[in-house]
Amino acid sequence: MKNDAITLPQLTNEMVVNARKTRLCAFSVALEGWRRGLNLTWYTADSEHFQDMVIFGVNPPGRLYSLSNGERTHYFFRTRGDKVSNEAVEIGSEKDLTKEYLRKKNVAVPDGVGFTAEDSDEAIVQEANALGYPLVIKPTNGSLGNGVLTNIKDEKQLRKAIQYVRYKLEYPEVVIEQHVKGEEYRFYVIEDQVIAVYNRVPANIEGDGEHTIDELIRLKNIERKKNARLHSCLIESDEEIFDFLNDAGYSFDDVPPKGEQIYLREKTNVSSGGDPIDVTDEMDDYYKQIAIDAIQAVEGLHHGGVDIIVDQSKPKEKSAAVIELNPTAQIGGILYPLRGKARDIPKAIIDYYFPETKGIDTSKSKIYFDLPTVMEPLENRSSLEIEVNPAPKGELFARKLTLEGDVNRPSFMHAISLYAQRNRIHGEMTNNYDGHLELIVAAESQEQIGELKKFMYSLTKKAKIKKIHDDQWKEPVKIGFEINEDYNARKRGSVNQALKRINREHKKLRKEIERLKKDNLRIQTSTSWKASRFLRKEG
Repeated sequence: MKNDAITLPQLTNEMVVNARKTRLCAFSVALEGWRRGLNLTWYTADSEHFQDMVIFGVNPPGRLYSLSNGERTHYFFRTRGDKVSNEAVEIGSEKDLTKEYLRKKNVAVPDGVGFTAEDSDEAIVQEANALGYPLVIKPTNGSLGNGVLTNIKDEKQLRKAIQYVRYKLEYPEVVIEQHVKGEEYRFYVIEDQVIAVYNRVPANIEGDGEHTIDELIRLKNIERKKNARLHSCLIESDEEIFDFLNDAGYSFDDVPPKGEQIYLREKTNVSSGGDPIDVTDEMDDYYKQIAIDAIQAVEGLHHGGVDIIVDQSKPKEKSAAVIELNPTAQIGGILYPLRGKARDIPKAIIDYYFPETKGIDTSKSKIYFDLPTVMEPLENRSSLEIEVNPAPKGELFARKLTLEGDVNRPSFMHAISLYAQRNRIHGEMTNNYDGHLELIVAAESQEQIGELKKFMYSLTKKAKIKKIHDDQWKEPVKIGFEINEDYNARKRGSVNQALKRINREHKKLRKEIERLKKDNLRIQTSTSWKASRFLRKEG
């Protein structure tokens, strides 16, 4: 798997490493607003501010937040802000209801029927036979591609799919619709503008003539783990993949020839192993307009995701069908595509909610906040909401300072930490336990860093600095200031300290031996002199 995507420099892997799946969506939007100087507050699901907002599923901290400019506050659930009405969310979550609204606005959708929990399996089969195969079955209120089975070719496969979705996955309410051939695309739309489009390619592997399909899946997962979005969307060798390969005449032990691409699923969701490929610039305006029409077909749905299948073998006017609207769309796939260019959806969302901040460019920003640290009071239930300290204003000057000498004393490091926090200097300090202390520091002026160096040199009672190496730092910096420990270095340092103690003890021992030798020689000399004197007298 070759990853040649152009990523966003203000959203590096290091910054988002602790923001997984839907947390990534929320964090990226919240970070953009925070960097623009907006006040950022995170909440638990118990907060009164979200009692009237439609929120589905279990949502641990890291999904609910607000941004405020002091005069106006907007509340967000992941990528969805409070401008999207609850009615629009309800319509978008009910797939059969979504199609009704789209049809009213002449937006093409696949033919299909929705079924409640009270409808029997036989009623579903009967209606499916009338629609004609191939078909798709999906949960009415599902998300992330869970329970979506496509290209069902006959009644036998349908009955098996019904058992799997309704009983094993426990989605009693389902939709049956005609299977539409073609490539699937996710459009992200805000009002009348398409911000991003990416092709969602089903989970797949490419043969190399050496490894089995099972081994190729493992190898591809190793590569996916390097991607900030895909590392939490690995290809799971489940029953669905087993059946799909079996129907195609493959087994996990087969060794496909070099260059042969083998698809592992029919569905395209990134969360189930699909590949996100950016096609924003290449996508025909005709299909972009369909996505815009789909968003505008539901009143109050001002922004969200639109999934469209396009069959290029058909005439353009008959080639596309909208299969889903998503008011709370995931955006990780387009922020970290496998190929193509990352699209800045967080920027577009903040532009929409806070247009007065449009002139603030954060594309070169390296400052961020540590999500686990912020979430801790919410996760341990000591607080229902937590406000993040304001982002530093203006350009930050970042340096890497390496201190040599007797600088590993806790009191010295504690004094540096307090000074940094009191003087708006951000970063971290790492104790290498080998006579070196590393500081990553960022401040609003170079003078602040110069003053920090003077302060460290002044602490003569706490440390003895031989030299400070001052180097440029271009990597991300977290707000606040913390002390880290390099545990491997600590082990090395501990061994070195032990060796130094042994050497000191050895020197002491050698000195003691030399002293004893001298004392022994003195005693022997004295004894010999006394014996000689006695003999002379006797003689």
